[in-house]
Amino acid sequence: MARDLRRRYGASYRIVRAESGESALDALRELKLRGDLVAVILADYRMPQMNGIEFLEQALDVYPGARRVLLTAYADTNAAIDAINVVDLDHYLLKPWDPPEEKLYPVLDDLLQAWRAGDYRPVPSTKVVGHRWSARSSDVREFLARNQVPYRWYSSDEPEGRRLLAAAGADGMRLPVVITPDGTPLIEPEAVDLAAQVGLATTPTADFYDLVVIGGGPAGLGAAVYGASEGLRTVLVERSATGGQAGQSSRIENYLGFPDGVSGAQLTDRARRQAAKFGAEILTAREVTALEVNGAARIVRFSDGSAVAAHSVILATGVSYRQLSAPGCDDLTGCGVYYGSA
Repeated sequence: MARDLRRRYGASYRIVRAESGESALDALRELKLRGDLVAVILADYRMPQMNGIEFLEQALDVYPGARRVLLTAYADTNAAIDAINVVDLDHYLLKPWDPPEEKLYPVLDDLLQAWRAGDYRPVPSTKVVGHRWSARSSDVREFLARNQVPYRWYSSDEPEGRRLLAAAGADGMRLPVVITPDGTPLIEPEAVDLAAQVGLATTPTADFYDLVVIGGGPAGLGAAVYGASEGLRTVLVERSATGGQAGQSSRIENYLGFPDGVSGAQLTDRARRQAAKFGAEILTAREVTALEVNGAARIVRFSDGSAVAAHSVILATGVSYRQLSAPGCDDLTGCGVYYGSA
């Protein structure tokens, strides 16, 4: 079967084969985590460990949009009829299927055409499964959005969210679960781990720089642009996301050079691209905890114990908001207690 399929469809589709129903389900879960699409699932009725109907029933939970075909012997025709009712079978094929040009390919051509006409387009590669009342889920979504990382949100209460949790081997008690573009599931990830997995730079490429800028708001981004454009080896270090307070503003009308106003996201994106254009490094999710002087060098130490040195350091740490000091507020922030501008 795999040989015949590759001969006809190998140029346009990837053909995945498995030796049993369990290994096929594992393969489907891995494809689900990677964000790959599955057009057609073919199963033999007689398989090790489980029969074809049992397999298709579980496969339906992983890829409900895939077309389903059962391969049967003449004696298993009644099973194929049952499968139509149990797993909404699209077609059943009788063995042998020779010649495939007459008995196999026309059936699959029709199924593939119907699948392509359906609404099963790929989603952005990073997926976040969480709960709307989860503070950590909100933090992760904000982190990705502010860092211009495309993602798709799935509620853990909805069917697709539950399918992704099952594919990731998570029970939903610890949220969010972030599924990276390569299919790696991250459970309640810390910002630095999440940043590294979604392609944001978190580690400096050198031990010594001409200029270290601490803080990625408009002032820090401006300093990085001017330093790098003058030929200084420059690195900008940001604790959460570039843009700072301005990056969270829907409209900025008092910023020099934008008489008609600009959104914080647009301003941040342009400044970040401008800094990168001149060669500045931008490190995300790195927190600076100490600054030391060692002769002519300035040592910048990070929360993980690592450090970089530079001739000069610019502090552009921006705003620090006051928060309520009532007992319990810290635990409830983001899940009952919220801060926002009036």
